[in-house]
Amino acid sequence: MEKILNIVQLAFAALLVVVILLQQRGTGLSSAFGGGGSGETYFKKRGAEKILFIATVILAVLFVASSIIRMIVLK
Repeated sequence: MEKILNIVQLAFAALLVVVILLQQRGTGLSSAFGGGGSGETYFKKRGAEKILFIATVILAVLFVASSIIRMIVLK
């Protein structure tokens, strides 16, 4: 059980790092992959940015939950 919890927590951590690094404040997703920015300011998250934001929140909650479960189980 301990190995499974370690692997799950490591997977959540790695995915969370990737999703966070894909986000860039004040720019569109295209600039994260080398595209040029047009200088436009976005007031709402749309498309891929919104999906990355939601994925970040979900992965953060899952990571914290797995940490708490791991603490309880390994106590």
